[in-house]
Amino acid sequence: MKIEIDQESGFCFGVEEVIKTAEDILKKEGNLYCLGEIVHNQREMERLMSLGLVTIDYETYRNMKNCKVLIRAHGEPPETYKIAKKNNIQLIDGTCPIVDRLQKKVRTGYEKMKKTDGQVVIFGKEKHAEVIGLKGQSEGKAIVINHLQELDQIDFSKPIVLYSQTTRNRKEYRELSKEIRKRINTIENGKELIINNTICNQVSNREQTIREFARNHDLVLFVSGKNSSNGKMLYQVCKEENTNSRFISAESEITKRWFDKTKSVGICGATSTPEWLMKNVAEKVKKLRS
Repeated sequence: MKIEIDQESGFCFGVEEVIKTAEDILKKEGNLYCLGEIVHNQREMERLMSLGLVTIDYETYRNMKNCKVLIRAHGEPPETYKIAKKNNIQLIDGTCPIVDRLQKKVRTGYEKMKKTDGQVVIFGKEKHAEVIGLKGQSEGKAIVINHLQELDQIDFSKPIVLYSQTTRNRKEYRELSKEIRKRINTIENGKELIINNTICNQVSNREQTIREFARNHDLVLFVSGKNSSNGKMLYQVCKEENTNSRFISAESEITKRWFDKTKSVGICGATSTPEWLMKNVAEKVKKLRS
């Protein structure tokens, strides 16, 4: 039986860099605080915690002083930096460069919209860490839209500047943009709509490569943390191309009967899935088939 690990799967650049930063500090100092989960993968979190990483929530963070705290790749709102300055907290900023650029764009767009009584609209999930950071660039006034059904939050008689969370689906973003423009055009003297292409190419390109990968195997094992937004999206892509796709978070979830009459197994994962975990899955499959 052929077993193949998708070479395009695994950590994206931003996640890879912030984890390397955490590992370097942990190696030297033995402990490090991180504001929120550094990555949405429980197995990787367990590994980092064993090295001394301590995840803290915002309530804890607000009451900390004179310490060092890591900011994860998702980025943070301005309020986080204000608290650090006030409480003498040294921030190790692991914000992904792509997210950092997007935050600056949202801030600029918000300043422009304030002058024209316009609106900042973000295509994303309201409680997602990246979106919280993006919304913070607009003093919390940006409108967050997750589905077409939520468009009634927007006043289509006013100017709109539109952004997307970096990890969202390109097709869905195009559909959302098209529908917003359509509604603006139904209003007499429709206002300005500025659409920004802010989806990460590294993440969005994985959709196509994972489709091709899934088509080439009898069985696909998609490895991801259950709370990974990117993982949920890419797994659906796998299912669309190969109905014999299974979502697992660890090698212990593999069932031997899945491999009956299977000649080819593909192993892939999310941008938050560590390579070592996919290799563990491959080894477990080999043992089951030996």
